[in-house]
Amino acid sequence: MPDFLVANLPWSSLGLALLLSLAISALGFRRVDWFISLGYGFSIAAEAAFFALLYRNVLSPWLVAQLLLLLAYGLRLGLYLVSRERSPSFARELAASKERSAHITQPIKFAIWISVAALYVAMASPLLFNLTGTPGATLPVGAIIMLVGLVLEAAADAQKFRIKARDPKRFVSTGLFSIVRCPNYFGEIIFWFGGFIAGIGAYGSLAHWLIAAVGFVCIELIMLGSARRLEIKQAERYDGDPAYLDYVRRVPILFPLLPLYSLRHLKIYLG
Repeated sequence: MPDFLVANLPWSSLGLALLLSLAISALGFRRVDWFISLGYGFSIAAEAAFFALLYRNVLSPWLVAQLLLLLAYGLRLGLYLVSRERSPSFARELAASKERSAHITQPIKFAIWISVAALYVAMASPLLFNLTGTPGATLPVGAIIMLVGLVLEAAADAQKFRIKARDPKRFVSTGLFSIVRCPNYFGEIIFWFGGFIAGIGAYGSLAHWLIAAVGFVCIELIMLGSARRLEIKQAERYDGDPAYLDYVRRVPILFPLLPLYSLRHLKIYLG
């Protein structure tokens, strides 16, 4: 294969990261939604820790920053999801999730398992490429963007968790949710955009670009799909509530200041 396609691609590290992600994502065979929840968060954290151990001799301050941000992202998300499942306010959504996945067959579960594990490797690949290549000037820029996204997502999740604990039946419309209806998803979009930017200087072949781009594009589409799914679910739950109808007319669904109020008719999405 021509060098410009696969030059300096760390095949062995990608393969080991995939095995690690497969092992953790196998949680989904116990409960399907764990493929894309607990399996997601803890796979990202484990890959970051694995890369740190494997390439500990080449770490620089900005590489450490990118690594710690990925580790913090994965651990925070995984632990938040664990705590959310124990919350009484999440009981109805948890029951609905179990019901939706009750009839998923083993072959489909297997396909989900392989595809999400590969996706998690692609999403974390900019860090690996920086560790095995030559990081560019975009690394600090990307790391700062990642930090902004992580803080925004964590703050939004914390706000929603507190409000739902007090009143599970009330939609959240204060704090960050007064600016955009899905600030947690917006934070995640920013975080992974920063991750892609951070690795640009190290994309030394077409394969580098393709792997990193697949991870970035897929998670962005998943966030669009997640926001769309939440919009539909909330429309059913709060149908007829004048306060909610006024809220969705005034507050953009996913991007602050962008007058996009609905994703209901969006056709290009994952998740």
